[in-house]
Amino acid sequence: MIGPVSQPTSTVSPPRELRARLLSAAVMIVAVVAALVGGGIFFAIVTAVASLAALREWHRLVDAQGRLTREMFLTGASVCAAVAITEWGGVSIWSFVAIAAGMAAAAISTALRGSKKIFWHGFGALYIGLTAIGMIALRDEALHGGWIVAGIFIAIWTNDTGALFVGKLIGGPKLVPVLSPNKTWAGLIGGTIVAMLSEALYVACLGGDPWRATLFGFFFALLGHSGDLFESWVKRRFKAKNSGGLIPGHGGMLDRIDSLLFAVPVAAILILFAGFDSLFGYGS
Repeated sequence: MIGPVSQPTSTVSPPRELRARLLSAAVMIVAVVAALVGGGIFFAIVTAVASLAALREWHRLVDAQGRLTREMFLTGASVCAAVAITEWGGVSIWSFVAIAAGMAAAAISTALRGSKKIFWHGFGALYIGLTAIGMIALRDEALHGGWIVAGIFIAIWTNDTGALFVGKLIGGPKLVPVLSPNKTWAGLIGGTIVAMLSEALYVACLGGDPWRATLFGFFFALLGHSGDLFESWVKRRFKAKNSGGLIPGHGGMLDRIDSLLFAVPVAAILILFAGFDSLFGYGS
């Protein structure tokens, strides 16, 4: 049995914490680049493993006793099935059937053990599963899929990093203090600007239109902020500081991918179904 999600009071000095954060970020960047370059089954495996880590944290977060519950295994199996279906047959109705089955199984299991967290345990499969499907579909099915997924990571991660450093540097009024006492308006604006500039530079280096890319960076930065605030609301609701401690300096897997959980499904819909060109002319 695993104990509840902890809320430790950090005794790590700011310079050491910053070094840990930067080192962890470097490792994650290398892992993402390797997965994107490898593609295929390798990318699918990395996506599945990250999804399982996020699901583990999700179910521990919403379960008052913090147990490694049956629900985690049920939703984990459904998301892995959805990843496999999407990888080998492309995104289809069966990808979403697998997610729906996991939601239903987790909800029934929760009800049978007398918990009132039926919605929350069932929601985990949808919350994380849609992003897993979107990642695989974008990488495998979109034209220049690897570059597209890299662009999404750049927009989201530079937004997160910009918000962190600008917020700490400038401070000022809090964004939504009832949800997160550390997020500021300066961080939101600073992170959004950094994401816009980073996305413009990325697309320009590929030969696309950097001016339109700034709008992409703006839109996905806002999605990233929304995902971050949503997870902050969930953590506040269940009285947790972090979703876990898997990644030094960053908290848990959910803490690291919360912005992507909002951005990737939207990107997949726009790019795969609406014909949106997120690289703005590259390769056309």
